Amino acid sequence: MMRGSRAPRLPAAALLAAALVATSFAMSPAGATATSQAPVSVFATGFNNPRGLAFGPDGNLYVAEGGKGGTQSTVGQCRQAPDPIGPYTGGFTARISVVDPSGTRTTLARKLPSSSTTPALGSLTSGVADVAFVGSTLYALTSGAGCSHGLAGTNNRMLRVASDGSWSGVANLSAFIKTHPVAAPEKDDFEPDGTWYSMVAVNGTLYAVEPNHGQVIAVNPKISVTRLVDVSATFGHVVPTAIAFSRGNFYLGNLGTFPFSGSHIYEVTRSGRISVFASGLTAVLGLAFDAHGHLYALENTTGNPTPTPNTGAIVRWNGSGWDTIASGLNLPTAMTFGPDGNLYVSACGFGCPSGGGEIDRVDLS
Repeated sequence: MMRGSRAPRLPAAALLAAALVATSFAMSPAGATATSQAPVSVFATGFNNPRGLAFGPDGNLYVAEGGKGGTQSTVGQCRQAPDPIGPYTGGFTARISVVDPSGTRTTLARKLPSSSTTPALGSLTSGVADVAFVGSTLYALTSGAGCSHGLAGTNNRMLRVASDGSWSGVANLSAFIKTHPVAAPEKDDFEPDGTWYSMVAVNGTLYAVEPNHGQVIAVNPKISVTRLVDVSATFGHVVPTAIAFSRGNFYLGNLGTFPFSGSHIYEVTRSGRISVFASGLTAVLGLAFDAHGHLYALENTTGNPTPTPNTGAIVRWNGSGWDTIASGLNLPTAMTFGPDGNLYVSACGFGCPSGGGEIDRVDLS
């Protein structure tokens, strides 16, 4: 679809939705394919749009889930995301799951905000975007809330989640994004409440990525919310998604705009100076460092201009290029290292039926 003479540049969520529609939801059965270089197995099943992952100090895996959306609408009440992305509809169907070492899933927190794009874009759903620990305290990043996402009286927030599943807000991210505009917003697909995607905890501060506006913010739960870097000011609308931290610097991966034409890894200093670290990737949605400091990147799809089932890959930076570690992954959306040294990946994170998401384990031993 065109606005004037320029194709719309979609945010992370809507971009994937448009591509999924283009592929007519031609999903193959869940599970990794035999094309993987490292052994890949299904660790846990039964998730609704699984996203960010974090292992807790208890050894369990905590999973952010986008949920199932809902039917609530705020048309006429506030500014909406532009057609064909909006108007969104929403509900309180997102959750945070806990998976024990045997792969058994239980629900920790439920009834969190969840919203979906229009059916024209596949009713793509966002809810809880990511989870992270500061010490023994769990924090969650929400992306499905806000009046512009169909849920009046709500905001995207950073949440503190208790062991009993109750939660409280520690930062109003919708308010921050509305009062701290970036240098180069993309007017064709502007999301008033943002499309928050991933975060990382560093020395007690949580750093969260917002792809649509193109920025990284720092949330100190006890003090303040500040901006680390305005990516749009330097690189324009590149849709940053994934973040990791190693040896004093942050690393960002970006999704890019539709159709995919290449993604980069950006290095960001603690002072917010940003530069290109590496290139040669497609649709990056995850980054992670192993215990030896090696950088791994998760590509949602490879060799395609749109997300294509069973073409996701994990690659490792070798200093001058990328080595493929695993391939044939089914629409992966996030990854993390486990205490066993293996990678855990959210798979079927977009476009799958209710309960169709899974967590795959990539054996690096």
